[in-house]
Amino acid sequence: MAHKEQYSRRSFLKISGLLAAFAAVPTSVKAFYQDVKQYLIPKKNVSRLTLNINKTSHTLYVDTRTTLLDLVREQLNLTGSKKGCDHGQCGACTVHIDGERALSCLTLASMAQGKEITTIEGLANGKELHPMQKAFVECDGFQCGYCTPGQIMSAVACVNEGHTGSVEEIKEYMSGNLCRCGAYNGIVQSIQKVAAQ
Repeated sequence: MAHKEQYSRRSFLKISGLLAAFAAVPTSVKAFYQDVKQYLIPKKNVSRLTLNINKTSHTLYVDTRTTLLDLVREQLNLTGSKKGCDHGQCGACTVHIDGERALSCLTLASMAQGKEITTIEGLANGKELHPMQKAFVECDGFQCGYCTPGQIMSAVACVNEGHTGSVEEIKEYMSGNLCRCGAYNGIVQSIQKVAAQ
């Protein structure tokens, strides 16, 4: 008689209900996870961009949130522009947009569409270095070299914009580019050398 009560209809329904509830938990947890993920991580919006970089046209499909720095480094493999602080404070990512210097870590790639972009890779004329690149070599304008691409791009803009009237003026213009090695004297000499040509 006790054996019959152990396997009653009531106990069968209780156990079946518990198993069904247990099986339903993973589905609800997964759905909850997806809801939270969509709330916290917005869905990517991809757009088609045509960018003119170093005199070459590139058509790419990119996330609308992609910075110009990430695009040139990760999608075009132009790794000369460096990601230093990624907050626009060190100048290692400096490029030229329509001839003016710009911090590529703070510039959305979509904002550069239809403009002429020049990175450090596009500065030289074939195998012949740009005069500023030569001057950096001759005046010891770099040590470890990490900040050098950004320094050179800003130095070219410094000369082109005519901010070479004095050492103080050059230092003020170049103050957005940091060099942890302290090669500032060589950098200023390089700029003066190119400005005098």
